[in-house]
Amino acid sequence: MGTALTGLVGVRHPLVQTGMGWVAGPRLVSATADAGALGILASATMTPGQLREAVREVRSRTDEPFGVNLRADAGDARERVRIIVEEGVRVASFALAPSRELIAELKDAGVVVIPSVGARRHAEKVAAWGADAVIVQGGEGGGHTGDTATTVLLPQVVDAVDIPVVAAGGFHDGRGLVAALAYGAAGIAMGTRFLLTSDSTVPDAVKARYLAASVRDVTVTTAVDGLPHRMLRTDLVEALERSGRVRALLHALRRAAGFRRLSGQSWAAMVRDGLAMKHGKDLSWSQVLLAANTPVLLKAAMVDGRTDLGVMASGQVAGVIEDLPSCAELVGRVMAEAEQVLRALPATGCPGHGTG
Repeated sequence: MGTALTGLVGVRHPLVQTGMGWVAGPRLVSATADAGALGILASATMTPGQLREAVREVRSRTDEPFGVNLRADAGDARERVRIIVEEGVRVASFALAPSRELIAELKDAGVVVIPSVGARRHAEKVAAWGADAVIVQGGEGGGHTGDTATTVLLPQVVDAVDIPVVAAGGFHDGRGLVAALAYGAAGIAMGTRFLLTSDSTVPDAVKARYLAASVRDVTVTTAVDGLPHRMLRTDLVEALERSGRVRALLHALRRAAGFRRLSGQSWAAMVRDGLAMKHGKDLSWSQVLLAANTPVLLKAAMVDGRTDLGVMASGQVAGVIEDLPSCAELVGRVMAEAEQVLRALPATGCPGHGTG
């Protein structure tokens, strides 16, 4: 199934595995790539040196194209850009809109730039700055998210920009792919669905919590870092929502100390990151500290298996996922379902669908 996305990044199928912190490591990314989809390596939880090692590990596992997700607001963003250019990475994706200068630097080096956005105006901005494509996440998506449903946001963006649009938020099967193509998208991006595969390194106990969750068990809270964050509802989330300012600040300080040890960042660098996040937002200092060290909360669950102490970012689709296929099985199943749905449609066909 050839689309503008497959042609742009050189993959066989119009599917993207998103760059989830502590989840999208070399094993998951290479398995996704070998299955014919675009795997995205999450770099925000890595030092620059670890990023280079991870890229090389993916390269040792697969010859297929893959990407790296970068934090556009990170103080070392340019160093990370230099690493992916030097290592010959095909795609750079961004959780926040990158600057015009970063986009130009990447494009000059032949790297495909695909920012993720949650609003039409952000898509228009990065398209005007030269982005090659854009991932549009509706409110159903996991992690930091907006409040506009994919079915409302996606067609707005498709109509507003003339670059390929990848739909994210609420997708897990072939029917969703066909629906996205009908809206004019060039493919879909999935996070939670790839997290729940046998190739994901997330501990089995954590995967079991996801599989046991109903749609109602996936909530949006601002208690973690002051921003709308979609995740599984846990005792930790409920405790944070009940915490007063003093208790929340003490909790944030403990987590910040843990993140400092993990990342090697100085307190000054963490404060700078926190101030950058606070800029233009009405966040308490406890929320600023938690925003700066949310990776520790994610690591507790996604690496250490502590479902009682960690944050489990999740799309709403967790409530309808019931199995743990390999990436190859998942991609094959999604594409087979999509082809079956397309064959059942009237002869007029589906926008965006072609062969290749």
